[in-house]
Amino acid sequence: MTNNLFAIAEDFLHSDVINDKLSVTHQAWRAMQNGQLEYSFNQAVAPIDQVRFPAQPMWVAPRLVPKRKLNAPGGIAAFFHAIAHIEFVAIYLAWDILYRFRGLPEAFYYDWLRIADEEAQHFELIRSHLQTLGLAYGDLPAHGGLWDLAQLTAEDLLARLALVPRGMEARGLDVTPGLISKFQKLPDDGSIAILNRILTDEVGHVERGSFWFAYVCQQQGLEPESEYRRQIHRYYDGGKPKGPFNREMRIIAGFSTAELDWLEAQ
Repeated sequence: MTNNLFAIAEDFLHSDVINDKLSVTHQAWRAMQNGQLEYSFNQAVAPIDQVRFPAQPMWVAPRLVPKRKLNAPGGIAAFFHAIAHIEFVAIYLAWDILYRFRGLPEAFYYDWLRIADEEAQHFELIRSHLQTLGLAYGDLPAHGGLWDLAQLTAEDLLARLALVPRGMEARGLDVTPGLISKFQKLPDDGSIAILNRILTDEVGHVERGSFWFAYVCQQQGLEPESEYRRQIHRYYDGGKPKGPFNREMRIIAGFSTAELDWLEAQ
């Protein structure tokens, strides 16, 4: 494996073999921790439409993904297949943000490679859990909503940070505690352990999104709270995401009280 971070990222993004991707991610993170990676900002950035995904699962429109309740036959397996897909795409998102946006402090690349490694761990945990439920990742269709956001924000780091870690990933902080409560009623200790692990790590991922959003705003002479509102309004066509919002976890993850008050205001 090359020791150039951006060459490794390009190899990850432009291949479609799942196990190779997981292996490369873990190897790269170990190399990063050992100070064995180098940065060459001169390497050209390939267009985001060259990124490749495995042939399975088949990607369909969100409305075409079957919705099943947890207590329906196959409901838990279908739920974890959907979560596996989210975590798999999240590995791409972490690799893509460090690949696509250059000239930032080394800490930026360290943070997002660590996040890629954690997302890969999440995916591996869920993939193993799926096997106990009689399903493999790729057996069911999935949608590409998260990756649509990556493509939408391929040229704008502030938009990427506002809409992905501080948007879609922050939504996980809102909904996952309720999902854990549902599994506690089943009860299902294996599923609860996986969801708790994801939730714990996700707080840190959103926090890094908040940190780097504020950093880039400072570098560009922008006020972070007003820029966050601008980015959200732009994506939601003048509107905002719907709550309820987990204020406690979002504050730990770097949201300000003013941002949360604005999100919750009718």
